[in-house]
Amino acid sequence: MAAYVCRYGQEVAGVERNPRPNSRDGIYNVLYSMEVAQHLAAELYYPGCLSLERKREAAASLTTWVRPAGIRQVHTKRRWADHEDRILLKLESPTAAAEALGRTAQSRNLRMWRLRTGQVPLPRSE
Repeated sequence: MAAYVCRYGQEVAGVERNPRPNSRDGIYNVLYSMEVAQHLAAELYYPGCLSLERKREAAASLTTWVRPAGIRQVHTKRRWADHEDRILLKLESPTAAAEALGRTAQSRNLRMWRLRTGQVPLPRSE
């Protein structure tokens, strides 16, 4: 069921979630918040849908939520592809790969460190 909810969230809102049971009791909790929650609630609780009144009211209350000033919007993380890893390793410098990869310096530095320390597997050769 958790896998279905995550797939649905990916299709509707474009956000990726990886369902894992919590350590206390093995229950899967899939969390959506802020604009993503608004989008999913609007999709699930459309006008005239069959639902519990309290759930419909809770979904309706999300429509009035506005992002507070000062809270930046977080974007869905962009996964590293093998070809990007190959470019990063070939150029051997995060700054030299800047234009080719279109990523932040912090992102490139962290990925380079993870590749060099073996925290992520090296890319497969072509």
